[in-house]
Amino acid sequence: MRTVHHGDGVAWLQAARLTTEHAIVTSMPDHSELPQLGVDGWKQWFTTTAELACRQVTDEAVTIFFQTDVKHDGRWIDKGYLVSVGAERAGSHLLWHKVVCRATPGTVGFGRPAYAHLLCFSRGLRLTPAQSSADVLPALGEMPWSRAMGVDVCRAVARFLLKHTACRTVVDPFCGVGTMLAVANEEGLSAIGVELSRRRASKARNFQLGG
Repeated sequence: MRTVHHGDGVAWLQAARLTTEHAIVTSMPDHSELPQLGVDGWKQWFTTTAELACRQVTDEAVTIFFQTDVKHDGRWIDKGYLVSVGAERAGSHLLWHKVVCRATPGTVGFGRPAYAHLLCFSRGLRLTPAQSSADVLPALGEMPWSRAMGVDVCRAVARFLLKHTACRTVVDPFCGVGTMLAVANEEGLSAIGVELSRRRASKARNFQLGG
């Protein structure tokens, strides 16, 4: 089952009433998508929204972020750090931080690095050493659009949720064209998405892997 809402993901999250069967999995917008805020304003928005996402799940549920750093004015903006600041404000703890290779190791990155962050937070859930998994994912997998989470990454996330959490519905408040939603459905999970772009929301409602 999949439901996609056309609207503001932050406003939707603020009103959401999530249960232990919901997990948030998302990639939040880059500053280039919110130019009206300016870079400093976007950083504040980013950490505040990460905090909101972590607060809105139940104590034993998880919030997972897929984020790629970006270079601005000759300096790197570390989105993994910004997400972690928001999570800490929400009282959430880092369960794991994976590095996802976006390009072959040794590749020089300019505007974006050759890796992305995949971070999982929870207030109450704990993982034993026996529940550990690989810290480096060798490839993103297919990307249906330039800002998508790769399909291989989405599959790894969905399988973690099924194996180690009570999640049965994935929530992506910035769902884009719906890659995470489609993978969740393929893996047997329901999915809820929110997307500000009417065009992308329409595509997300019907997006199928390999289509």
